[in-house]
Amino acid sequence: MPITISQVLATGTLARGPQPTIEAEGGLVLRPWRDDDVPAVYAAFRDPTIQHWHARVAESEDEARGWMKEWRDAWDAEQRASWALVAADTGEVVGRTALRSLSLHEGLAEVAYWVLPAARGAGIAPRAVAALSRWALDEIGFHRLELQHAVGNMASCRVALKSGFALEGTKRSALLHADGWHDCHLHARVQGDRRPEA
Repeated sequence: MPITISQVLATGTLARGPQPTIEAEGGLVLRPWRDDDVPAVYAAFRDPTIQHWHARVAESEDEARGWMKEWRDAWDAEQRASWALVAADTGEVVGRTALRSLSLHEGLAEVAYWVLPAARGAGIAPRAVAALSRWALDEIGFHRLELQHAVGNMASCRVALKSGFALEGTKRSALLHADGWHDCHLHARVQGDRRPEA
């Protein structure tokens, strides 16, 4: 059956070049993961707050290393894109941001993120999500970015709103966490949306 709608982003849009480093406001850098980041990823997935809102738990640094290889390989396969959030002045990893569920055909992706405990409360996640969104929408040409979080995760709701993702509605019983099914908020940004104030 012929498709009558052109693909929004051509196959190879991401994989034809190396994963970029993206600068965010306030001395924050989004860069590809490196082997020496393993301890930070392991620590993140041992943190109770991150565990509460994610399905994965790291059993060892070797397991975290395997995930990071998956994240790097996913760039070449144009399935996902994941960045380390790094303090520009120290090089310290403070979190992660990512594009999941990429559809180049539809120009659609889902934004995800976490921040390590010592870096929380400093506005890192909204700055990282805003920078990633500008890159994805303005430079690459994605049409729509979605952001979903459990309704009870109010910190993620604040991140979404601060980084310009409008709340579009509630999806009932849509996210499964260790403690059961959660309703989730669906937020989105599309090309042409007004950028959030810095």
